[in-house]
Amino acid sequence: MKYYKNTLLVLFSLVSGLMFSQIEPLDAELTNYRYPFDVHFLSLDSQNNHLKMAYMDVKPKNANGKAVMLLHGKNFNGAYWEKTATDLSAKGFRVIIPDQIGFGKSSKPQNYQFSFSQLAYNTKAILDELKINRIIVLGHSMGGMVATRFSLLYPERVEKLILENPIGLEDYKTFASYQTIDQAYQSELKNTAESYKNYQLKFYYDNKWKVEYQPWLDLIAGWTLHPDYPKVAWDAALTSDMIYNQPVCYEFKNIKVPTLLIIGTRDRTAIGKDRAPKELQPKMGQYQELGKKTQQQIAGSQLVELENVGHLPHIEVHDQFWKALYGFIK
Repeated sequence: MKYYKNTLLVLFSLVSGLMFSQIEPLDAELTNYRYPFDVHFLSLDSQNNHLKMAYMDVKPKNANGKAVMLLHGKNFNGAYWEKTATDLSAKGFRVIIPDQIGFGKSSKPQNYQFSFSQLAYNTKAILDELKINRIIVLGHSMGGMVATRFSLLYPERVEKLILENPIGLEDYKTFASYQTIDQAYQSELKNTAESYKNYQLKFYYDNKWKVEYQPWLDLIAGWTLHPDYPKVAWDAALTSDMIYNQPVCYEFKNIKVPTLLIIGTRDRTAIGKDRAPKELQPKMGQYQELGKKTQQQIAGSQLVELENVGHLPHIEVHDQFWKALYGFIK
């Protein structure tokens, strides 16, 4: 029996190692990674940096005159919106999908004061370039915090707001101790394909892995295998500090645009949970409660709860997500 168990363990390790060995190294700006739609770049002179901000502009065959902007989360980039953008385009919507500065194919500045206001301003610059005056804004995870700040700064540009399992529904500073950027950087440098997968399994997918999740793991895992990874890790540390120190939850009451919350209730994502006292950790990231609380704060908002769904409804249960989204924007 002992021999049998050891054999299984060796086989599992070989299979696991083979899977991760097939992940290809990716440079800081994903030069050799092909996105699902054509990528354009906007030149930005920002904070003494000459930057380029990547975005996709998906134009429908039969336009309905409306546009939707999809804002990605921290561990992602615009590519994971492929199915959502395809469905929106089929219904006549023009779809704009930015990679925020510091993410995806956009520049990775090493001296940059990241703020949600700055990211919102950069995002507006794309709409200005494309001469889009009004748009429906959908933000997922960290993109929900960007979308919230964008809607507060530029309400005249926002036709409707959709927040899909946004982080920032609570103030992480009230739970977790402070982590310096240098400490966060050292933590980011330790990431591997396996550690990223374990995190996603635990917090996103209820320890149930599906093959359709693999591409979004490969993207961030590929960075860890490339010599550019320290540049990526540094920006990841800077943006983690932004999330921790710039809560938006106190300003939900100021949102005036029509808003929909799409909440997977199984989600337990919370920034800094490992730095919080053990007795507080179970109280963090309780999305089945946070969704309801946030809806009460945003006047006139709607809430769609997706039972037993984690942090990525548009990936995990796309049909349910799409039904909620299209019902709100059609």
